[in-house]
Amino acid sequence: MKRSEVAFSLLRIPTDFVMTVLGLMLGYYLRLQGDFIPGVKLIITRANLMPIDEYLNSSLIFGGLLVAVFAFFGLYKLKNTEGPLKELGGVAKFSIVWVLVMMAYFFVTHKVFFSRLVLIYGAIIAVILIAISRLILRRIERSLLNLGIGQRRVLLIGTNKISKRIANSLREDPHYRVIGYLADKGGNLQGVKLLGSIKNLKSVVKNCNIEEIILTTQNLEGYEDHQILNFCNLNHVEYRFVPDVLEMERSNFEINQIADYPLIHLKPTPLDGWGKITKRIIDLVLSGTSLLILSPAFAIIAIGIKIDSKGPVFFARLEDGSPAYRIGANGKKFKFYKFRTMKHNSHHMRAELKNLSHRKGPLMKIKNDPRVTRFGKFLRHTSLDELPNLWSVFKGDMSLIGPRPHLPEEVAEYEEHHKFLLAIKPGITGPGQISGRSDLDFEEEVRLDSYYIKHWSLITDLKILAKTIAVVFRGHAAD
Repeated sequence: MKRSEVAFSLLRIPTDFVMTVLGLMLGYYLRLQGDFIPGVKLIITRANLMPIDEYLNSSLIFGGLLVAVFAFFGLYKLKNTEGPLKELGGVAKFSIVWVLVMMAYFFVTHKVFFSRLVLIYGAIIAVILIAISRLILRRIERSLLNLGIGQRRVLLIGTNKISKRIANSLREDPHYRVIGYLADKGGNLQGVKLLGSIKNLKSVVKNCNIEEIILTTQNLEGYEDHQILNFCNLNHVEYRFVPDVLEMERSNFEINQIADYPLIHLKPTPLDGWGKITKRIIDLVLSGTSLLILSPAFAIIAIGIKIDSKGPVFFARLEDGSPAYRIGANGKKFKFYKFRTMKHNSHHMRAELKNLSHRKGPLMKIKNDPRVTRFGKFLRHTSLDELPNLWSVFKGDMSLIGPRPHLPEEVAEYEEHHKFLLAIKPGITGPGQISGRSDLDFEEEVRLDSYYIKHWSLITDLKILAKTIAVVFRGHAAD
């Protein structure tokens, strides 16, 4: 999902809240005027009205209530491709629900609101302001889309009637940019560029920076449809298809409609949309809090490292002065920080010691590694060396829970199915770390992490955090 889609969707929440409070406050002042309705005198003084500070507090509560009602009825969907009329219709319809909920509150609590006209004025103005603000947000988003910012780069596969209708529909939608299509034989899509046959899929996706594939045909030469799905998952490309093109996977899918055809999007992980946002909020709160609480421990560990061996406190740079990188989500590099547990400037010895590794696969694990310092062994044994990773979590490069972050040279040795681990952010801990840690076979670690990615849930994260604490206290060997 594009960052701009998420940003504009999230922006609707505080905007709706602010417009609601503003509308209710304007209703208060309009009622105070008394002659807002032509020909009708509704005399009232400030003494008869609720004090402004109390009314403001009530308005804040009512604003939060509106956001809750809108959220419940799906008005904050992260992928908003509905037209403006449908969106405004939803705002009007569910604003009525909001008013009814407020009325039900006063009825149940037997509280009498000081002025029904204030509430009526305020609700009407709030709905108008929300509608205007949403149209403004749409206008801004559309302007950015017309500049190419936030557009999804789409590749079509197939040249049947369905493909033509979908292509025509997508061309009219600024959220999408149809880069071209692939076809083995027969047919063409007018106005869309032919980029080759299905055999050119990998090179086209790479060279054209494709973000989404839509499949409309079963006539694939040299490819099975499940191979395309696997390819998309491994290369972090969204995959959608017209129903009946292939048997549906039973989990992690959503249905959208384009040109009157329902398109099924098979997602590699539930960590998309609100799941991703929830996980990020938890990461921010827990990592920020932990950095503050554990700051004394950082100072003590730093002193211990300095007393034990020469060199910097943190391992953040290689011998040549370049940053120490790890590979994150979608294969992007990020700067990595850990407490130094090895002798200074010993990273270059990896190549010399690789034959001593006791693990199969791209990861190098050496028992009694001669590069590790005495204090470093303690830090690894207790996993305290990984505390600086909390900063990477706070920055957004990592998550508290996810696959292990690997070195660029390790990722370069990945087999094709290993690349699925790059679908989400790496974590300080994860299924692999609590199920054997450094002793776990790499393929088994991949299997565990892949299962976690496909079946993520908040409950799973909480369980992994709890088990991580238990594993650390048991003192298993760390990385």
